[in-house]
Amino acid sequence: MPGINDIFGSCVFDDVVMQQRLPEETYKALKRTTEQGRSLDPAIADVVANAMKDWALEMGATHYTHWFQPMTGVTAEKHDAFITHKKKDGKVLLEFSGKELVRGETDASSFPSGGLRATFEARGYTAWDPSSYAFIKDGTLCIPTAYCSYGGQALDKKTPLLRSMQALNKQALRIVRLFGHADVVRVFPTVGAEQEYFLVDKKVYCQRPDLMVTGRTLFGAKPPKGQELDDHFFGVIKPRVQAFMKDLNIELWKLGILAKTEHNEAAPAQHEMAPIFTTVNIAADHNQLTMDLMKKVADKHGMVCLLHEKPFGGVNGSGKHNNYALATDTGMNLLNPGDTPSENAQFLIFLSAVIAAVDEYQDLLRVTVAHAGNDHRLGAAEAPPAIMSIFLGDELNAIIESIVSASKYEGHEPSQMRLGVHILPKFPKDSTDRNRTSPFAFTGNKFEFRSLGSSQSISGPNVVLNTAIADVLEKMADELEKATDFTAAVDQLIRRTLSAHMRIIFNGNGYDDAWKEEAARRGLSNLPTTVDALPHYVDEKNVALFERQKVYTRQEVESRCEIKLENYVKVIDIEALSMIDMARRMILPAAIRYQRDVAQEMQLKSAVLPGLACEAETALLDSLTQQTNALYHATAALEKALADMDPAASSLTKAEYTRDVVIAAMAKVRAAGDALEGLTGKDYWPMPTYQDLLTSV
Repeated sequence: MPGINDIFGSCVFDDVVMQQRLPEETYKALKRTTEQGRSLDPAIADVVANAMKDWALEMGATHYTHWFQPMTGVTAEKHDAFITHKKKDGKVLLEFSGKELVRGETDASSFPSGGLRATFEARGYTAWDPSSYAFIKDGTLCIPTAYCSYGGQALDKKTPLLRSMQALNKQALRIVRLFGHADVVRVFPTVGAEQEYFLVDKKVYCQRPDLMVTGRTLFGAKPPKGQELDDHFFGVIKPRVQAFMKDLNIELWKLGILAKTEHNEAAPAQHEMAPIFTTVNIAADHNQLTMDLMKKVADKHGMVCLLHEKPFGGVNGSGKHNNYALATDTGMNLLNPGDTPSENAQFLIFLSAVIAAVDEYQDLLRVTVAHAGNDHRLGAAEAPPAIMSIFLGDELNAIIESIVSASKYEGHEPSQMRLGVHILPKFPKDSTDRNRTSPFAFTGNKFEFRSLGSSQSISGPNVVLNTAIADVLEKMADELEKATDFTAAVDQLIRRTLSAHMRIIFNGNGYDDAWKEEAARRGLSNLPTTVDALPHYVDEKNVALFERQKVYTRQEVESRCEIKLENYVKVIDIEALSMIDMARRMILPAAIRYQRDVAQEMQLKSAVLPGLACEAETALLDSLTQQTNALYHATAALEKALADMDPAASSLTKAEYTRDVVIAAMAKVRAAGDALEGLTGKDYWPMPTYQDLLTSV
């Protein structure tokens, strides 16, 4: 059986393959493009394309595609065969030109554009991203690309991410060179995206229309046993799930994805996969591939992978932790405190820049994780609150407080973990605990942005992080480059920046109601729902940030706000229509049939044994009748709520109406439906229950 080294990257046109197949000068020119941010030399495109084609054909590929990430949140691809012409001998000519590698054309009006493109304005382009390796998937050569309209507007998630990386690199380089690192050519963000998911049996899944249509259960009474005993978290992985994980790892490793950690998560049937960090645009590509492969591999094992943030009510939902750091091409981690963080001025500059960026653009960070699915988990006791804050831990917090107060820092002495058993090893204790209630927590040499939803692309949140940090670093560099006494200027800048942004630092319990009051006193924003958050996307300060750093134009920001609002309304609308359909065609008929049979049984019993009290049957019939009527009226009210929405209203008005009226009506339908599940005989109930679903694999 092949080992990991034989498998890893075997389906990727990576650096090793390029060195083997490209002429030395072509390889060096391509590396200069990717590592130094230079423009691509058109002269090398044909050479690279031909080598890529030959490699792909040897790997069994017959087609190529420009693989891109439109605003749908998933990936898109159009396949073209390498066939170009028929030769005289009856065989075909196989070609792949530099032009076909560098540029593709696709429809720009059929994807969400937020008004950037009209139906009659159909031309759009895909452009090769040479910084992300091409790969083979399902017999097709996939070329990672950016996607834009005929007018040059970004219609995807990759283009803004690359722009934000460019902005961050420009400003971070200015800072590191002021600290004497003249050898640094590039600064780039790295990300490791932890991915949570659920697995259910496919046969059981196919009996739940809500899961198939919406990705989550719209009905479902609480099972006798959920996650109360905390016995699933890190528990023994079931053989069927272990087989899935093994095959998933192999498929991920083939594509060069650094899948590292796997375990059971808190809820029954919930699991997590965590990769090793990599450059953020590659991490974004890899996470999209990971989600795609999870579904495909699960299907091969007779299971379905659920990536919705809240597929089951009453148990933990799924998130995606975005572990963010800043690295240089020389191997430095700019967010690594070192052994003496209090004396590491370079670290403190970058730390204070991140703190300032998160504080100044807390609303924008909240926007990046705002969508209908994530509203079910943010703020619950399973995910960070909607209020943005930063956790630093005891040591860093003490350092910052000493800087702000200009007092002497009394260093923390490293301590050993002593477990009270002589045979157990002693080991160094981390300088701080971890805070799982914090949206943005420092975890040793990186920040963990914990608010992302499990189904979403990581590109949006990282665009904002890159852009906001770049903006703060630009102001810092402007000031430091003019300083006559650099050391004094750095000290003053760190102290002033931290003093101005102390309000965003919170090391306590983010689930405590007292934190909401404290956050309000500090002036922090609290945007509990998607509809509360999204209008801030187009706040003037946020639009100005994007324009200043050349990441989005005003039009591109406005279009993304429109797309997100439209998506919110459409998602809830689909859920509401599915709920109505299930209530009328599945739950009500089942409950009425059960009522009839209970009534007939009671009549038969009374006929055989006159005068015998039928207390259980009478009480059951009363409850069934009450909840059946409640479901009938609630379903009619939900249908009316949908019909009453003004089709001519703005997207924001529709979203507000959906949040305030439609979702409230859906809650009443669910309450009645779930009550009926608890009353109706199991043989009559028309769909698998939570108990069936959560124990199906």
